[in-house]
Amino acid sequence: MLRMSLLATLAFSLCHTTAQAQMSHHNHASEAACEEVELRCASKVTPAFASDGTLWLAWMAGGKISVASSKDLGRNLSTPVQVMKEKLNLDWGPDARPQIVVAKNGAIALAFSIFKDKAFNGQVLATRSIDGGKSFAELQPITSNNESQRFAALGLDADGSVFAAWIDKRNRVPAKQEGRKYEGAGLFFASSKDGGASYAEARLASDNTCECCRLGLAFAGPGRPVVVFRNLFEGGVRDHAVMTFSDPAKPGEVRRVSTDDWQISACPHHGPSLSISSAGTYHVAWYTNGKARKGLFYARSDDEGRTFSNPLPLGRADRNPTRPYVLSGPRGATMVWKEFDGEKTTVNAMISHDEGRNWSKPSVIAETTDTSDHPLLISDGQAVYLSWMTKADGYRLLPIGDGS
Repeated sequence: MLRMSLLATLAFSLCHTTAQAQMSHHNHASEAACEEVELRCASKVTPAFASDGTLWLAWMAGGKISVASSKDLGRNLSTPVQVMKEKLNLDWGPDARPQIVVAKNGAIALAFSIFKDKAFNGQVLATRSIDGGKSFAELQPITSNNESQRFAALGLDADGSVFAAWIDKRNRVPAKQEGRKYEGAGLFFASSKDGGASYAEARLASDNTCECCRLGLAFAGPGRPVVVFRNLFEGGVRDHAVMTFSDPAKPGEVRRVSTDDWQISACPHHGPSLSISSAGTYHVAWYTNGKARKGLFYARSDDEGRTFSNPLPLGRADRNPTRPYVLSGPRGATMVWKEFDGEKTTVNAMISHDEGRNWSKPSVIAETTDTSDHPLLISDGQAVYLSWMTKADGYRLLPIGDGS
């Protein structure tokens, strides 16, 4: 490990000092039994920066998806806009959350999933805004197939097109008709050339993947999306794999990230995180409870996922580390995850300045004594921020120092 400590800006307490921390909790704090659509009631909040530095938030609350923007890093928000008229049965699964990307021309593409029945069959709905988030087009299914889709991930390609990947169960139908056993679900994908207004016909990237975990999505270069996902390997082992596309319509090989040997016939609900640096390094963080290793881990690849480094354990095992997230930013790579000591939940961070070969010592950067969303990382091209929603203190955007 590098013998360096994170900057003092990492050690923010959760007191109400919003100016220094560049966060907002007075106006956006959550309340018990909150069933309205306001941000204070949100259970999941997804951020995105526009090219002009505007922060956009998409959240689920009150049966609706709402969107708002901020010109001052979340301290003040625009009047929220709901993307649908009627309340829907939003996918409340632990790994489900709205997806939002903002193109250079200001167009906003959005996707999220709903539950169609009590068997947790879902449908991914998509929409877009071409007037700066003032209104959104009518919701459309991301694919015409009506079997089940969940856990969509959206990415903005260099040419402004939107790449989408999701978990899809359509292939269980022909398998059942033919009397064949079908496990898991398929990894499907499609692209949109009109900013998310419509998507090309969905195609299968890989079948028999884990059906209940979020995807990690990044780009190895223009027109080269990369997806990391929990796969179903031989013997019912649910370990992680990565797939690099040669172009948005050509999926590549399934390559194993790590042999954790987690054999389980249930849903982990704990997906991976992926980020790719400008140097081409793949950074992957994940959770496993396998025979070979248990807990949170990180690995890197210098050869487009063909091989990965030995997994690096994250967090304290006695504090139930969960929800890792990694991001390669302008000054290095950053990782965050949650831990729980029996009384409070903390977000811990580590930083690397050498493409993930060495990392700083973990440092607590935020905490709460109530429920909270997954910790997410986001960059405006100048700095890296922790994006975190908590029930007790609301939404916050915390700048993370470079660890130098």
